[in-house]
Amino acid sequence: MNKPNFFDDIQAKINQAIENSPAKDIEKNVKAMMSQGFAKLDLVTREEFDVQAQVLASTRAKLEALEARVTELEAHLKQP
Repeated sequence: MNKPNFFDDIQAKINQAIENSPAKDIEKNVKAMMSQGFAKLDLVTREEFDVQAQVLASTRAKLEALEARVTELEAHLKQP
C-alpha cells in the first residue's frame, strides 16, 4: 500500500467515525494523537528533503572537482 493511499484511508476512516459519533471532540483528539505519533517518526517535509538533496548534489560536484584536482596535482608531482 503506498503512503498517499494509506493516509487517505486513515482520513476517510476518521471522517466516518466523526460523522457516526455524537462526540464533537473526536476529531480534535484524533488529530492530537496522530500529531504525537508523527512527531515520533522523525519525518521531514518534501521541501526540507528537496533542499537537502540539492545540498548533497552540490557537495558531490565539489568533491568530484577536488578529486580531479588532487589527481592532477599528484600527476604533476610525479613528473621528473
